[in-house]
Amino acid sequence: MDFSKLELDEETRQFWDEVRAFLDEHLTEEVHEQEWRTGDGYNVEFWKKLGEKGWVMPHWSPEEGGIGANQLQMAILNKELRGRHAPMITNGTTSLVVGAVRQWATDEVKAEVLPGVAKATVRFCLGYTEPDAGSDLASARTRAIRDGDEWIVNGQKMFTTGAQNCQYAFLVARTNPDAAKHKGITMFLMPLEVPGVEITAIHTLGGERTNFVFFDNVRISDTYRLGPVDQGWMVLNGPLSAEHGMGTGGEPLETGGMGFSHMLARILGKVEDWARQPGPDGRIPLQDPTVRQRLARVALDIEVSDLAPGPMGRIVSSELLIQDAADLLDLVGPLGLLTRDEDEAVGEGWIEYAHRYAQGTATYGGTTDVHRNIIAEHYLGLPRSRPSNNAKSPVG
Repeated sequence: MDFSKLELDEETRQFWDEVRAFLDEHLTEEVHEQEWRTGDGYNVEFWKKLGEKGWVMPHWSPEEGGIGANQLQMAILNKELRGRHAPMITNGTTSLVVGAVRQWATDEVKAEVLPGVAKATVRFCLGYTEPDAGSDLASARTRAIRDGDEWIVNGQKMFTTGAQNCQYAFLVARTNPDAAKHKGITMFLMPLEVPGVEITAIHTLGGERTNFVFFDNVRISDTYRLGPVDQGWMVLNGPLSAEHGMGTGGEPLETGGMGFSHMLARILGKVEDWARQPGPDGRIPLQDPTVRQRLARVALDIEVSDLAPGPMGRIVSSELLIQDAADLLDLVGPLGLLTRDEDEAVGEGWIEYAHRYAQGTATYGGTTDVHRNIIAEHYLGLPRSRPSNNAKSPVG
C-alpha cells in the first residue's frame, strides 16, 4: 500500500471542481427528500443529468457515451457521489451487469441497451435471490422452458433491489432440472416491461425499497439469452465476483468497504457537530476526553474500512458500521433516536437512520458469512465448505 501524497495535475483539479459544481447544482434537497421518502436508491432525473455529462459510465469512450475517464477521475467522481449520499443503488447493479452484457449478449441486444446505459435511460437489476435460494444461487427454481425461438419463464425472485427503476433483470433461471444444479442454469437479460411480470414492493428496516418480482408465463425471445444454454454459471461468475469484491486487485486507488464507510463518515460528522454545542447542563461534550476518544476511534474505523480490499473490506465495513452506529447513538443519547421529521432530532435524523440502515449491511451483496467463506477458500487456500447431505440429527 502506497501512503505517499498524491499530487494532482491541473486537469484533474479542474475535473474535481467540475464534479463539485455539478453536484452543487443537481444533487438538490429535492433529490435527497425523494430518497428519504421512497428509499428507491435512484433518482431518474439526477442520473439523466449525469448521463448527459458522460458520467454514468465515465470510463467508456466518448463514442460509447462516456468520457474516457482515467482511474483517478473515476475515483474522484465516486468519492463525491458517495460522500454526498447520492442515491446510487440502481446504478451499482447496472454497473455489475453491464460487463456480462458486453461479453455475452447478441449484437442486437447490445445495440438495444448499451447506448441507453450510458445515458441512464436503461438500467439493470439482479434477478438472483428466491425464497428458497438466497446465498446459494445455483439452487434457483425459477424455470425457463424453450418454445421454438422463445422462452417461457415462470417463478419468483425476491429482494430484487431497484426492479421498479429498471428495464431489465439479469435473471438466473433453471433450464435443465435434471442436471447438477450448477450445470442446469441459463442467464437471461429479462425485459421487465412485458406481460406477465409483476413487481411488488418490500420496505426494509433501513427504509430502503426492494421487491418481489413474479414471472407468470412470461414469453421472451431467445435473443435475450446471455451465453450458452445450461452454462449460466460461467456467465454469472463475472458479475458475482465483482459484487463480492473479487476484482483484479492491485490497483493503486482500489478501496474496500463496499461503500459503507461513507455512511459512517456522515454520521460521525453529525455527531461531531452535536459535540461542539453546549448541552442542557451547559457543558460542551467535545471537552470531555472520553467523548474525543470515542469519536477518534470511529474516525480510525473509517480509515480501516476504506483501506481493507475486496471481501475483507466488505466484512470490516459492515461490522464496523453496525458497531459504531450503535456507539455513536449511545453517545448522543435519547435525542439521537429521533427521526428527521422531529424538531429536536440530532443531525437531521441521520444517527437514527444510520443505526437502522447498518443492520441490513451484513446481507448486502452476499452475507458476511459468505464473504468469510470466500476469504477462507480463495485467499487462504482452505478446503471448500460443503455441508454433508447425509448428516443426521442426534437421537436422544
